[in-house]
Amino acid sequence: MNKLYYGDNLDIMRSMPKYSVDLVYLDPPFSSKKNYNIMYKTMTGMPVPEQVEAFCDTWELDPEKMQRAKEMPVLLREHGVDDNYINFWRIWVNALRNTQPHLLAYLIYMVERLIHMRSILRPTGSLYLHCDPTASHYIKVMMDGIFGHKNFQNEVIWRRTGAHGRAKRWGPIHDVLLYYTISDNHTWNRVFEDYDPLYINNYYQYSDEHGSYQLVSLDGPGTRTGASGRAWRGIDPTEKGRHWELPPDRALPDWFEFPDGYSKMTIQKRLDVLDKAELIYWPLRGKVPRYKRYLSVCEGNPIQDIISDIRPIGSHSKERLGYPTQKPIALLDRIIRASSNRGDVIFDPFCGCGTTVYAAHEANRQWIGCDIAILPIKLIKHVLEERYRLVEDKHFVIDGIPVSVEQAQYLFKRDPFQFQHWFVECIGGFPMLKKVADKGIDGRIYFEAKNKLYEMVLSVKGGTIRPSDVRDLRGVLEREENAELAGFLSLRKPTKAMHDEAARAGVFEYKGVEYDRIQFLTAEDVLADKKEFHTPTRIGVKGKTGQINIPV
Repeated sequence: MNKLYYGDNLDIMRSMPKYSVDLVYLDPPFSSKKNYNIMYKTMTGMPVPEQVEAFCDTWELDPEKMQRAKEMPVLLREHGVDDNYINFWRIWVNALRNTQPHLLAYLIYMVERLIHMRSILRPTGSLYLHCDPTASHYIKVMMDGIFGHKNFQNEVIWRRTGAHGRAKRWGPIHDVLLYYTISDNHTWNRVFEDYDPLYINNYYQYSDEHGSYQLVSLDGPGTRTGASGRAWRGIDPTEKGRHWELPPDRALPDWFEFPDGYSKMTIQKRLDVLDKAELIYWPLRGKVPRYKRYLSVCEGNPIQDIISDIRPIGSHSKERLGYPTQKPIALLDRIIRASSNRGDVIFDPFCGCGTTVYAAHEANRQWIGCDIAILPIKLIKHVLEERYRLVEDKHFVIDGIPVSVEQAQYLFKRDPFQFQHWFVECIGGFPMLKKVADKGIDGRIYFEAKNKLYEMVLSVKGGTIRPSDVRDLRGVLEREENAELAGFLSLRKPTKAMHDEAARAGVFEYKGVEYDRIQFLTAEDVLADKKEFHTPTRIGVKGKTGQINIPV
């Protein structure tokens, strides 16, 4: 069953069976703070101050990541990585921890996940990493260690735009994809790109009743001792150090009639057949014949490691979903068709707006998508239902989003940080960055009042709750300049003492309406759709809190 996972892809991959995926494509966000902010504004219509840090921007070198960096050599060795690459890792940790801590945090995050991607790929599998140029050289060294240098196949360049002005450097107009396989026995299919019109004009200059054609050689370099090296009609290819090289059957036009036993004929007899069918051109001067290759039978150019024929998504394209780093489906379609077969499983651990999912569906592949934010999961679900007419639980399932209090309790026990994210996103809030309390704030809701952008700060509790938690939240309200309201989100029902403590915070009045400065919601309230926080109208939102506006 096709599957959408809501959660940390590291946890998801740890639960996936080994050798269960045929192709991995990943486009990890190097500037996820910016990406999430734009996505949040686009999909909810609500304002977010530019300085706000989204939770998914994880490139902060905190003590937890430093500990994982120190433990990484053991993990790498357990997965068969050569000591030379492990030594690289140790050098980088010492060199980057003080000079480029954000880059080191990114490398820790990525290397840990690439190890698990290696484990879930089948022996015939492949991986494409769409990488940021500021870190691609570091990532490639570690991928050489994890996947094996011999399994590096290509650095693929995608020309994503025609021009990009820069005052003091070359204009950055391309993306880089690193293509690795698990073994020599990897899946590879012949995929062709359309000929450039200029190429057709330059090379297919001849035409007859069968269409346009170009003249190509009937011989190839090197001598042969067999039939391909013998003379035909007085022409001896050996004299020029060459041999006869006939077009394959697939290159012959549809109107050509194969005589019985054609494939078993000698080279010279097949040349006679081609000549009789007027597929061989004899020049007026000279005696070396050439083959007439018709445009109608040409499949195009075999795909190259520079992709220049796939344009980025235009601002008015029906494909555009408002996602800041959205890739065109045509790009993923090319990758999927080249490195997988019908029915294979495609996995995207950073599925974002779902381009990989849509391309996999259109190419008749199975798919697994994963994202740590709930908005992308809702977006993909919406597109699958509205654009592709797929039905949840029949054509795909969503895993990780609680739909009952019991499931919310389970999420809290399994991953308190992800539970915090879910609860904040569930009520249309904006989660915070760190895996620890951000001065007692786990999320925010933004609303406009008195010609100013105000905040409702959010505190999430999954375990035991006390009146002191409300007092702490009241202290946050007093400390935060733009916070006029506070929301307390919990699994358990607040006590009377907690409500009494909240009442001491007073009310916020706007246009004659009073709003309790501290308000409560439980998981049961939210999941049962019983109520929502009482705030002034939030910009761009019509109807209930957290409505998502998604173009299709």
